Amino acid sequence: SCVHTENCFVPTSEIIAVEETEVNKKQHNIGKWQKMAKPHAFTVYYVKKARNHRWRCSDVTFWCVDEHLCNQWIQALKELLEMQKSRPKQLLVYINPYGGKRQGKRIYEQKVAPLFSLASISTDVVITEHANHAKDNLFEVNINKYDGVVCVGGDGMFSEVMHGLIGRMQKDSGIDQNNPKAPLVQCNIRIGIIPAGSTDCICYSTIGISDPVTSALHIIVGDCQPLDVSSIHHNNMFLKYSVSLLGYGFYGDILKDSEKKRWMGPMRYDYSGLKTFLSHHYYEGTISFQPAKHTLGSPRDKDSCRTGCYICKKSEQQLAEQHKECGLKHEEDEEEWKVIKGKFLAINAVNMSCACPRSPKGLSPAAHLADGSADLILVRKCSRFDFLRYLVRHTNQDDQFNFSFVDVYRVKSFQFTSKLSEDNESNVTDTGKKRFGQFCRDHPACCCNTANSTWNCDGETLDSSAIEVRVHCQLMKLFARGIEENCKDEAAYSQSSVEQLL
Repeated sequence: SCVHTENCFVPTSEIIAVEETEVNKKQHNIGKWQKMAKPHAFTVYYVKKARNHRWRCSDVTFWCVDEHLCNQWIQALKELLEMQKSRPKQLLVYINPYGGKRQGKRIYEQKVAPLFSLASISTDVVITEHANHAKDNLFEVNINKYDGVVCVGGDGMFSEVMHGLIGRMQKDSGIDQNNPKAPLVQCNIRIGIIPAGSTDCICYSTIGISDPVTSALHIIVGDCQPLDVSSIHHNNMFLKYSVSLLGYGFYGDILKDSEKKRWMGPMRYDYSGLKTFLSHHYYEGTISFQPAKHTLGSPRDKDSCRTGCYICKKSEQQLAEQHKECGLKHEEDEEEWKVIKGKFLAINAVNMSCACPRSPKGLSPAAHLADGSADLILVRKCSRFDFLRYLVRHTNQDDQFNFSFVDVYRVKSFQFTSKLSEDNESNVTDTGKKRFGQFCRDHPACCCNTANSTWNCDGETLDSSAIEVRVHCQLMKLFARGIEENCKDEAAYSQSSVEQLL
């Protein structure tokens, strides 16, 4: 017979490990166990769900007199765990020791490694020594021996691992990344993110919390969340991949300014944000895009992306059907492009909500992780006061798109050219025009070197202002499950809800 103190129900998929427990003399002498001849025990380690999407490793111990029965239980439970085919057995781990608060190595060794060990996951750990170490390494390793790649660091570390993995897949398949129209090969090797950076936006948007233990547990139980990835090109040359924010104008300028002030630490973002807001530059250019007709949702609806998202599943099916019907080439030419010329304070394209603790809704609250589209947000020239009203809405519950100077579109590809690059290309010889174009008339006080903004691509600057962007549906997969619906009695469920199972 199995007896224990806590009454809870745990699905097999959320059991972390089962181990035989050594019963020592001291435990044996406690109360009710005195009557037992020699008790035998096993411990079940499982996921305990707390508030705000936080997961913890909890355990419950089962006791019984019969050694044979105890072993049968252990065997049966271990066989159940073996049947969970999506769980990783071998992981490649990259740790950035310099990122964020320089805590990556400590976080991994103290909080994550013991859990991987408990779950019998074997790991090969690489501590990165310089920028692009992980990316270059991914082109050399025998990638097929791993069930996943884990990066310990911030969004920059994730971006490096993602570029390495996607790049490696294309190279192995003989696909030229420089061709903007090339259909890319999906990555079936999942990436796990252990947050240890100064910004962990991707973690926050795909799990709902930036917490190393929670992320480790999602990896252990073998969760899988597909993710759209945008490819960015300039003149048939591949620049970068983006999964969260691609921003020109306001967010590009903040990043450019903050890069010069790295000595300030995380505070530099606040300083550069205020400085950029006060300088109030706008940029003239042309944006053309293909609306994402295949997706069911729209940026203004209230359907947030959640675990098992219906919109993502349907959009993926619709895209696949479109490709089958008319082939990629035909479809590219057929679909109309919408063209918008204007003066913009900010142009943002987001593949996910970009939620973070400061902006819990994110830049586009209804953006989806895996629907094959990005939300394109255009903020036209307006007064400082109006722009402030727009920014403040990212922190409260009001509709941030409900302004006459803000337009939002769901797109599957877009192109942008600044007025300056258009002028330069049409008349390169006229150096006067090249150097002192449109912007000196618009900004007589500010000198002319701010004539072009730069693109902020997932927190890294892109040199080119003229770009071509295309969304690749579900190009990669994460060890995550999207953000789970918050049920009111979630905490109660975890308190009261491995014993009915037994």
